[in-house]
Amino acid sequence: MRIFGVVGYKNAGKTGLMERLVTEIAGRGFSVSTVKHAHHSFDVDHPGKDSYRHRQAGAHQVLLSSRARWALMTELRNQEEAPLADLLTRLNPVDLVLVEGYKRDTHAKIEAYRSVTGNPLIARDDTTIRAVASDTALDVTQPVFDLNDTKTIADFILKEVEL
Repeated sequence: MRIFGVVGYKNAGKTGLMERLVTEIAGRGFSVSTVKHAHHSFDVDHPGKDSYRHRQAGAHQVLLSSRARWALMTELRNQEEAPLADLLTRLNPVDLVLVEGYKRDTHAKIEAYRSVTGNPLIARDDTTIRAVASDTALDVTQPVFDLNDTKTIADFILKEVEL
């Protein structure tokens, strides 16, 4: 499986870019999966639901299934967060996995950057960032694309991962 990341600070446009890239690349006939890193605790389950009650009772894993989808929830219970490489092994094979976050991992990435946030560019100090998708002109060594030019960004990523 080929992977390519989208990184950037909060409100830089990562999620919107990811969404547009999935639509664009899948629309070209490639199979795409995504991995999203969350810096905070999150829950896909809801108090009172049976699966939530199973987890609260102490289940290590709960698999919830319906005709539309299934989800496997694993409780870490104070264990270390799983590394990206381990999580990738749990995905079904696809042409491309787009990863949102995990900016410290060593896979190739594009940085989403919005000038209004006032954050520094990660790309200046990170050789794993192959390009920047920005709402403003930038002076960096990597290629800079318009943040909203999804087609050109998708072309770049597909070339980088040799698809």
